[in-house]
Amino acid sequence: MSESEAAAPFRLPIRVYIEDTDAGGIVYHARYLHYMERARTEWVRSCGIGLRAGLADNISYVVQRLSIHYVLPAVLDDELTVTAEPVAFGRVWMDFRQRVVRAKDGKLLCEASVRVACIALDSGRPRRLPENMLELLGSNCPTL
Repeated sequence: MSESEAAAPFRLPIRVYIEDTDAGGIVYHARYLHYMERARTEWVRSCGIGLRAGLADNISYVVQRLSIHYVLPAVLDDELTVTAEPVAFGRVWMDFRQRVVRAKDGKLLCEASVRVACIALDSGRPRRLPENMLELLGSNCPTL
């Protein structure tokens, strides 16, 4: 699949609330990780994969690797768009490109590369991604 044929990244709108900010009304740095987690989770849900079913099958997903670049601050009451775009995967992991932009002007506020690993809940050891996730990633990763 060429870049021009690649599906657009999943987009999740988020509003900045007082609980997201420090005393100066600027979004606390760790809050961006919460926003990105929500976007990845909602991407999976929007594709018809139930996370509770995975838990029942002894499957969980954990962040294994994260590289983040903060560009500009978000502030109280900003409307944000958080993206989640799968870009690569292996037997037990999936890589996402994620961005947080301010909705009103499209300014990039934060971007990250996130590797999520599949583990067995009972042991914490790596386990193969389930077939439904492999099929989903196979149809959504432009780099493969």
